[in-house]
Amino acid sequence: MSKSAEAPRNTLLHSAAPDPDDFAVQISDQIESFIVAVTEVARGAEPDSAVPFLLLEVSQLLLAGGRLGAHEDIVPDERYEPDLGPEGDVDELRERLAVLLDPIDVYSEVFDPYEPRKAPVACRISDDLADVVTDLRHGLAHYRAGRTTEALWWWQFSYFSNWGATASASLRALQSLVAHVRLNQPLEDLDGLDTDEDLSDDALAEVAGQVMAEEIAGPLGLREAR
Repeated sequence: MSKSAEAPRNTLLHSAAPDPDDFAVQISDQIESFIVAVTEVARGAEPDSAVPFLLLEVSQLLLAGGRLGAHEDIVPDERYEPDLGPEGDVDELRERLAVLLDPIDVYSEVFDPYEPRKAPVACRISDDLADVVTDLRHGLAHYRAGRTTEALWWWQFSYFSNWGATASASLRALQSLVAHVRLNQPLEDLDGLDTDEDLSDDALAEVAGQVMAEEIAGPLGLREAR
């Protein structure tokens, strides 16, 4: 690519005056909106709508992720990442989400669908969302410090290396929960599934992501299962 073709992109990434149409501004707005929304859901003020709301927020976040993924490689200004100091603690967020989502927090996931015969593992939506928030906050700290290119580089890199796959997995779990209730498809009980257990494929397939629709219809804020 010629230097003349690169100039608009560099100007965009280093613009001193925030522009609503600026790629960096749009991405940072979507990311900050997600963090605020998930934090608010975790407070538990509206538990009946928690899962549908998280489904919406994760879906919107992945739109930002898709835009970052489709964008050409973003190269930071400095070779080494500036020190941001200690990372913010997300343990409280994780714990609040775990309490709010119990007993539908645990689900099964295959990390790489292109690896043949890869065994599913047990995951938690609360862990996923807390991990995603950690990655996003890291980039947001750079953005707020005026290091726009560094922030975009981090969000793009971590989208490919962690939070993209993690958010996608939790989205599938959330969508499955809502679909089972909407379609009146009862599930079996989740009791006994633990993310620390080393379960066989058959055992995991039997218990992962399973809970009675009657138990989750209320917390989802949806109609009761018949």
